[in-house]
Amino acid sequence: MLRPAGLWRLCRRPWAARVPAENLGRREVTSGVSPRGSTSPRTLNIFDRDLKRKQKNWAARQPEPTKFDYLKEEVGSRIADRVYDIPRNFPLALDLGCGRGYIAQYLNKETIGKFFQADIAENALKNPLETEIPTVSVLADEEFLPFKENTFDLVVSSLSLHWVNDLPRALEQIHYILKPDGVFIGAMFGGDTLYELRCSLQLAETEREGGFSPHISPFTAVNDLGHLLGRAGFNTLTVDTDEIQVNYPGMFELMEDLQGMGESNCAWNRKALLHRDTMLAAAAVYREMYRNEDGSVPATYQIYYMIGWKYHESQARPAERGSATVSFGELGKINNLMPPGKKSQ
Repeated sequence: MLRPAGLWRLCRRPWAARVPAENLGRREVTSGVSPRGSTSPRTLNIFDRDLKRKQKNWAARQPEPTKFDYLKEEVGSRIADRVYDIPRNFPLALDLGCGRGYIAQYLNKETIGKFFQADIAENALKNPLETEIPTVSVLADEEFLPFKENTFDLVVSSLSLHWVNDLPRALEQIHYILKPDGVFIGAMFGGDTLYELRCSLQLAETEREGGFSPHISPFTAVNDLGHLLGRAGFNTLTVDTDEIQVNYPGMFELMEDLQGMGESNCAWNRKALLHRDTMLAAAAVYREMYRNEDGSVPATYQIYYMIGWKYHESQARPAERGSATVSFGELGKINNLMPPGKKSQ
């Protein structure tokens, strides 16, 4: 069967939003999973977190979990690239929603001194990918972090936060556990993710059953991320978006891989079962509307990347209002204001 590995079509968009603004195998384990039912009073309870834990545990128990790791490994490598872009080392770092360690495998001990890897799925923590960085495994919920204030120099998160019910609270907790001048680098699925599958299911269900139910989980809009990061206390923000397109033999292979990734829908309002006729119709619609020339069908994964810093007085910051010495109206005369040897040609 044709697998998506090797069939990447990377469709980079311009940045949609940018706001200036020791040893292998040595692993310690601790636990910080929240008690069931512990939620913030303001939480919109969209996702069944217990179900998501079961889904991720099931995926991590499969005989060949690496068969479904292609997307998370790709995004993990891109997060690692962003870590390397920062010219410093990080003595203590946290990977939030680490899965099997998709980011750690791309980092080295010269950059990261010690890596805490936290996830709600204990089976993922028991079956990690190799890394040269000393690691500590933490069974913890992204919504209830068991760490003290000002603990980490770096927090990373890859393709995990889109399943959090209270994203503002999660970002506030990440900011809380970062040291001053610490940095958060994250990635999560965006609103256009799997739009082909969503449209095909909706059209087929409407035609066969007279209406449709949500089958793809809701995602955060990119325009909201900068606001949420700022409200959580981060500054010097960067938010950008990218797309990864993977080709599959058909819709059913795509759905099989989503299950293998632990990315099946866990929204409370999901429909438990689709009729066989509806599924066959959706697969036909998918192929008719989106088929590639080679007969495969594409699936688009939109990824939001975000970077935010915790304030420290050593950080560069904007000049005070009114401190400018040249007005915008004089920019046209800039050559006249410069020394003769520095004038533009």
